Amino acid sequence: MSAERASAPQEQMTALRAIAPARSGNVFEETIECLLQIIRLGIIPPGERFPAERELAEQLGVSRATLREAISELQAAGWVNVRRGRGGGTFVMKSRAELVSSGAGTKRFDDGPGSGFSPEEVDDTLTWRKVIEIGIAEVAAAQDLTAAQRGQLAAALVASRDSDMASYRRLDSQLHLTWAQMTGSPSLVRSMVESRTRANKLLERIPMIEPNLVHSHEQHLHIHEAILAGDSVAARVAMAEHLDGTAALLRGFLANPH
Repeated sequence: MSAERASAPQEQMTALRAIAPARSGNVFEETIECLLQIIRLGIIPPGERFPAERELAEQLGVSRATLREAISELQAAGWVNVRRGRGGGTFVMKSRAELVSSGAGTKRFDDGPGSGFSPEEVDDTLTWRKVIEIGIAEVAAAQDLTAAQRGQLAAALVASRDSDMASYRRLDSQLHLTWAQMTGSPSLVRSMVESRTRANKLLERIPMIEPNLVHSHEQHLHIHEAILAGDSVAARVAMAEHLDGTAALLRGFLANPH
């Protein structure tokens, strides 16, 4: 194998380092976002191969296991094609025709950048959601909850955790609405309804990614425990981290390259 095939050009490596994922509790989601930025910005052109796994993981500052999971989800969504054997690797998909012929993209393939949403629309929805839902978590944790309310919270959490893919969005929304109901404020419940409605319009345009759903449940549990403990600060922090993970995926899949 030539030196050119074995290692990415220096300018590619510089670009990869510049958009490496931030260190947070959402490394998997941020890795997805980062890889999609690489594709959308043309750092790795259509039909070309990503750097070798070890090299790419090192440049992005993530584990190889996290990178493999992210690449697997992008292959299922139709953004990359993983080829085995000599001359193999992870290649950026050239076109819809190549996607169809490869049999990839069983989860979703969006035509063109933005998927019908402008960057401003995506950012506005995510900003609205962050303000509303972090505030709701804080207020809910400050309430003196009854035994019945605690049971309602537990039931919503279990339903979300045990849901299948077909019912996940609905039960996830119900969990968030249950947190809003704990505030005792009809206005905040209405605000949560709007927040979830706007967010779901975006979420419907991206793949459902199982490792993200598992991670989301872990974060749901942290929010739930903070609310039950009456710890408003912990509830804010847990909700912020949860929303940041979803925002990373949405910006990765829906944002236009600049």
